[in-house]
Amino acid sequence: MATKKYDIAVAVSEYTNQAGEKKKRYQNVGAVIQGDNGPYIMLERWFNPAGVINPDNRGNVILSLFEPKSQDGGNTSQQSAPAASAAADDDIPFSNPYKFNWRVI
Repeated sequence: MATKKYDIAVAVSEYTNQAGEKKKRYQNVGAVIQGDNGPYIMLERWFNPAGVINPDNRGNVILSLFEPKSQDGGNTSQQSAPAASAAADDDIPFSNPYKFNWRVI
């Protein structure tokens, strides 16, 4: 049986919270699934890495992995996030996938 291990997200914008800290807003673009024959990545069909905002003119796109949250807002597993544990305590603001912020330059 396949189980979802991580959400895959890309940073789409930044905002400043009430404490004056800069935070990133993330868009969920897929998942890492643990299948019977090993892990695999499942991406949304609408996701195009070439469309990710690139202010630094990098040649690559950074995708972040977050443990999926259950319907009641808690993590679905008892393990802590393998990456930055301090960042795991923050709420992850996912943006609306149907609301696009187009910029014309």
